[in-house]
Amino acid sequence: MSLALPTRRGRERTGTRRRTSVIAVAIVAMAMVAAFLTGAVRTDFAGAATSPSFKNYAPTSGLGADAAEPSIGLNPKTGVAMMQAGYETLRVDFTKSPVAWRDVGSAITSSASLDPILFTDQRTGRTFVSQLAGDCSLMAYSDNDGASWTENPFGCGAGAGVDHQTVGGGRFASGLLGPSSSYPDTVYYCAQAVATAQCSLSTTGGLTFGPAVPIYSAAQCGGLHGHIKASPLDGTVYVPNADCGGKQAVIASSDNGNTWTIRKVPGTTTQDESDPSVGVGSDGTVYMGMQNGDGHPLVSVSRTKGATWTAPVDVGKSFNIQNTQFPAVVAGDGDRAAFAFLGTSSAGNDQAATFPGVWHLYVATTYDRGATWTTVDATPTDPVQRGCIWLGGGSNTCRNLLDFMDVTTDAHGHILVGYADGCTATCPSGGKNTYSDLATIARQEGGTGLLAAYDGITP
Repeated sequence: MSLALPTRRGRERTGTRRRTSVIAVAIVAMAMVAAFLTGAVRTDFAGAATSPSFKNYAPTSGLGADAAEPSIGLNPKTGVAMMQAGYETLRVDFTKSPVAWRDVGSAITSSASLDPILFTDQRTGRTFVSQLAGDCSLMAYSDNDGASWTENPFGCGAGAGVDHQTVGGGRFASGLLGPSSSYPDTVYYCAQAVATAQCSLSTTGGLTFGPAVPIYSAAQCGGLHGHIKASPLDGTVYVPNADCGGKQAVIASSDNGNTWTIRKVPGTTTQDESDPSVGVGSDGTVYMGMQNGDGHPLVSVSRTKGATWTAPVDVGKSFNIQNTQFPAVVAGDGDRAAFAFLGTSSAGNDQAATFPGVWHLYVATTYDRGATWTTVDATPTDPVQRGCIWLGGGSNTCRNLLDFMDVTTDAHGHILVGYADGCTATCPSGGKNTYSDLATIARQEGGTGLLAAYDGITP
């Protein structure tokens, strides 16, 4: 989000085998046709995957009450989830009963600042927290789920932007640059200025950053960018943007951030609301989920680092989704991914004060590299918001959820969505929206996950 810039946003709050196989193929084909005609995009007809089911968790101890724009990560070494809720860095331990929530934030990232961001590198288990502070960010990182922190008051590179920062990283791209410290992975810090966006690289695990490198200009892409993601295969990194010449796009670098290329997604249109999101599978397959210009949730897939894309698929058809906000994408195996979003079947201007929509959290999954998708309602009896979701900046009442949410997986590929709940108290049963922003995690506790090696294992 933005405070200092005149953009669209602003944070104002701190039988026989052969015969049988032929019959099976025919059944699958008929099911696919039926799904296409009815809009019910499914994968479970083949018996290879079952739809995920979710349970929602929120703290009961007064924590996470200011969780607009949440980020979520998970340390696969310990199974502990980390969630950023405003100034609070929440450690969430699902091995406890009840689930244990604890604020373990560092001193430097728990004070007054602007945009909050959290990122956990699943290759190393290190969690980074960034709080925007003027034209740089205060940063801290932890290798033990917040038990201790290393603080960096200069958590950016020289020439960084002043708005909407994102932190991410992973494997180094080969050939050009390697780690210069004991930390084996890249850490990127990207942010926006008025006319450009730029990214800087840390080769020291977040302790220091190199100078910022422009990734696009205002003449090439507009609005705010989404969150950077790295390929676990080859270190290519992707920053998504909703408007690059009227198309949604990724800006990609395959040389550790030295050079960047804009790669548009054909068949998409732009909008000035939610940022798109990318997830990258283990074999480098890129999944991009977005709110299209018509408000529908679209997803497209690339196996060429964004140079070419599959035709975008509307994953909201089975629920008649007409408006979408806060796309968040994660991938596991190359052929498996999840696209989480807030959606409503109400058409019209979802920014208007009179908008009647009831918003739920939906999660679409694929287990065949995007050929088919299953979409489920992860909050069927408890809406996330009633009414508008405002993304135009200022102090609008519907501004409670701010600009985005986040999604990750556990070590077995089960999905966790970190979101802010704006509908609490009597709101779920039909009362007025409370315009809250309570830290909440939708945790997959049934169905097929995103890592085939752990199929059949539930949390």
